[in-house]
Amino acid sequence: MDEPPILNRRHLLRLGGAAGLAAATTAATTAVTSAQAGATSRPRTTITDLGPAIVQFSLMSGLLVGDTVYIGSRNLDPARVVGFHLPTRKVVSRTDLSAGHAVQALAADPAGRYLYIGVLQQKAGPPNLFRWDLTATGTPAVAVGTIGDRDIRDLTVAPDGKVYAVGGVPGTAPALWEYDPATGQVTKLGVPDANATLARAVVATATTVFFGAGSVLAGGGGASKASLFAFDRSARTFTSVVPVELEKDPSLRELAVIGGRLVAGTSGSTEPAKVAVMDLADLSSYTVVPTSGKTVKMFAASGDQIFFATESGVHAYSTTSKTIAEVEFDGPDLGEIWGVDHVDGKLAVVSGYGFVAEIDLAARTSVVTDLGEAGAPADPQLGMGVAAGGGYVYLGGTGALARHDLRTGEVVNLRVPGEAKDAEVLGGVLYTGQYSAEGIWAYDPADGKGPRQVAHFPAEQNRPLDVCWDKVHRLLLVGAQSDTEGGGSLWTYDPKTGKSAIHVNPIDDLQLVRAVATKDGVAYLGGDNPYTEGPRGTLVAWNPVAGREWWRLDPQQPRGVAALAVLGRHLYGLAREGGFFVVDLPTRRIVHTADLSGICPGFAALLTNRGAVYGVSDTTVFRFDRRTFAATAVIAGSNGGWFSGPHINADERGRLYTLRGRNLVQIDVPPRR
Repeated sequence: MDEPPILNRRHLLRLGGAAGLAAATTAATTAVTSAQAGATSRPRTTITDLGPAIVQFSLMSGLLVGDTVYIGSRNLDPARVVGFHLPTRKVVSRTDLSAGHAVQALAADPAGRYLYIGVLQQKAGPPNLFRWDLTATGTPAVAVGTIGDRDIRDLTVAPDGKVYAVGGVPGTAPALWEYDPATGQVTKLGVPDANATLARAVVATATTVFFGAGSVLAGGGGASKASLFAFDRSARTFTSVVPVELEKDPSLRELAVIGGRLVAGTSGSTEPAKVAVMDLADLSSYTVVPTSGKTVKMFAASGDQIFFATESGVHAYSTTSKTIAEVEFDGPDLGEIWGVDHVDGKLAVVSGYGFVAEIDLAARTSVVTDLGEAGAPADPQLGMGVAAGGGYVYLGGTGALARHDLRTGEVVNLRVPGEAKDAEVLGGVLYTGQYSAEGIWAYDPADGKGPRQVAHFPAEQNRPLDVCWDKVHRLLLVGAQSDTEGGGSLWTYDPKTGKSAIHVNPIDDLQLVRAVATKDGVAYLGGDNPYTEGPRGTLVAWNPVAGREWWRLDPQQPRGVAALAVLGRHLYGLAREGGFFVVDLPTRRIVHTADLSGICPGFAALLTNRGAVYGVSDTTVFRFDRRTFAATAVIAGSNGGWFSGPHINADERGRLYTLRGRNLVQIDVPPRR
């Protein structure tokens, strides 16, 4: 099938601002229609390129070496590290990496000459460990090794210069890895916890490497909780040293050696996250203090104070009083914090919002420097959810929502914590399902205020996946996953009253709610199971008001349901990796199946619009014939730059929006007659 023409918004704006854009778009669409009239007798699809979807310097790590904070990027291409010089408050260095989409792990050698960099990757294979010579920052970082676990989540350098790495790869228990710069060899030292799904913390002394893991992803179903092991570097053996008070937390999140103490932080779930301070000479001697947060990470110290970050800001633990206090200062919300270091009575805090805050602890003041303004390169980021309405299109990123004005072409980044995984616009107001454990947020462009949280849910129900509108009950419906406990939930929210409700494990205690569709007041829930055993792909018809099941059906999809949509009497379903099925709702029978793996190799999204069901995969935008259910490509090779699965949405006029590469595109498909 021939692809429709691309109308580039930047070209149209040259014709005369907003008015010129509207006129040019109309003229171009008419030209396309007329050119095809003789051959097809109906209008053709047009696509307008709205430019990069969300542009910012997104980050995922920060580490102070000397007087420079080195900051690793997130979901940018290529992945990179920049050096932010504290005295001048300027970005003074940069290195691009040959692999990876994000940099979560940074560690410096004892002399401060080399910066080791660990990346997260979409696919295993390329090198994921790099080294940058900080005495020659004009020279790029070089790949020095490949850690067998695909993603490197944390790095540490022992006093003798050996590097230790931890991370994970889906479906495999994480190992402890060693890189020896003297030989260039990478060695797997073992898997201390066979039931862990991810390791995110490691720190080394001259004699011992401490390994922290758990199951902050793919938890439940027999996966382990927080684990802490001491690896004896001479004997090459592991010993569990986790304090019993931490064992109920999902994961060991952070480790640091401060003086003669091992300091550990956890990720919380049903309980608050905790700080443990352990005596290195006798690890059975320790103090554990609960916090008010969901995650404890990024340790730094000064005197008897140990500073750390949670989702609500920076806090200080006193080793003298064994109490925790918030670090109060005059300054902005810090959002998700990816770096905390102490220097000369100040904290240098790296915010996921894209700035560095220097907090004067005595004066309780701060100086905030936007990294983009300081010289960090802002490029198109991988996208999350998309929604449109009220003259705007919104694209979710990390720490921001990009608002595209369809009249003027202006793009504004709105600051919001976490990630908008999916969203809907209702009456001009945007509603998002916000990861992680941020619930539902709303943004009304007419009220002059920023985004705000309007509904929150238990912290363990942390990952919203699909958002849709039940127009019968006037409820927003959100399907969610519990990363730490397994299973998932259905959220409901009434925008008029502000009331919300949650239904935990409406399918079963293993299946998360991957997909939600609705018609005539019935919510259809599509299940997915991240474990190797147990039911998966179950469909449940659900009463969202009463919170009870009407019926269920197993469509025999071993890869789990990825997306659902309803058109007429039919429920359309796509499984992960292309399994397609259609359910006749009155009879509750499957009336059609097909293998669409050729155009849908992974996750997918579905949408009913203008009398047809549309889908988007990692590679293709497509449409189904409502009589034969055959799929036809609307855009072949769209290859959308999505981070956690593709999305597609429509505005009030029925124009579709999704990503082509990392650009936002508008797709106008005339209704079928």
